[in-house]
Amino acid sequence: MITGKRIFITGGTGFISTMLISRLADHNKIIAYDNFTRNTLKDSPFATHPNVEQIQADVLDYNTLKAAMAGSELVVHAAAIAGIDSTVRNPVATMRVNMLGAANALEAAKDLNCIERFVDFSTSEVFGSHAFKVDEKDQTVTGAVGEARWTYAVSKLAGEHLAHAYFKQYKLPTVTVRPFNVYGPGQTGEGALAIFIRKALKNEDIYIFGDGSQIRAWCYVDDMVEGVMRSLEHPAAIGQSFNIGNSRAVTTIYGLAQTVCRITGSNSRIVFRDALSADIELRIPSVKKAKELIGFEARVDLEDGLRKTATWILENEDKLPPLSDMFKG
Repeated sequence: MITGKRIFITGGTGFISTMLISRLADHNKIIAYDNFTRNTLKDSPFATHPNVEQIQADVLDYNTLKAAMAGSELVVHAAAIAGIDSTVRNPVATMRVNMLGAANALEAAKDLNCIERFVDFSTSEVFGSHAFKVDEKDQTVTGAVGEARWTYAVSKLAGEHLAHAYFKQYKLPTVTVRPFNVYGPGQTGEGALAIFIRKALKNEDIYIFGDGSQIRAWCYVDDMVEGVMRSLEHPAAIGQSFNIGNSRAVTTIYGLAQTVCRITGSNSRIVFRDALSADIELRIPSVKKAKELIGFEARVDLEDGLRKTATWILENEDKLPPLSDMFKG
């Protein structure tokens, strides 16, 4: 259990960060550093928690970032531009925030010389279009230059390489986590599963981009947070990358939409549209390394996770931002 620490989280008001804060805030001092583009924290009880300080600022502002990080023992670098819609609209910002933001956070941590653990968020997208039971030693893959999906993947992979470089050259105690399709209560933004549920609850058409045969493994947010917690605590985590996902919660995108409709009792039509960009046909992690080194294993099955997520969305729909035009049909 982590207690008595000062913990600095970039992207600290985001979905996963908010759930992480819910685990840490009672016994630690939290600094949530974020530009508030996607602010999940504001609608949680931890927005006003006495141990949580919020700083509205940019990871591209090195001096402000370093000053805010000062005195912290643990750092979680979760700030990023993510989501295919955001990347299509802002490819330059995606590259700058994801690469230079990681560089700034790592350099600040090195210069402050007080950081006991630095956890960097990468992405499962680094494995490319076909990734079946991929482990951390498998080759990372990037696609055509200028393709939106690979713009995001390359930017995150650069940050991951940099985190490893800071460990090797400066002995900064870094850990990289690669989330695989995280979902759950509190999710905001462009997550496909949350969008499916929101539309299903309103009996609106659900749009699938592509033919729906794409296969994913879905990780409930509580399991993701547990993976991050173990990365922050376990001595064997330092200098490593870990796949954090649920290799048992596997379905096609079409199968996912059908399951969402069944669980919610929805009359939504499932409508197919042309793919928005290069797609990921198959993405299932091997989590053997995370289990062996830090004892991580996902526990929440897909249907249980979907029910919990649907219940939360039903209770909080009035607080959620409107779906982007891309998903309105």
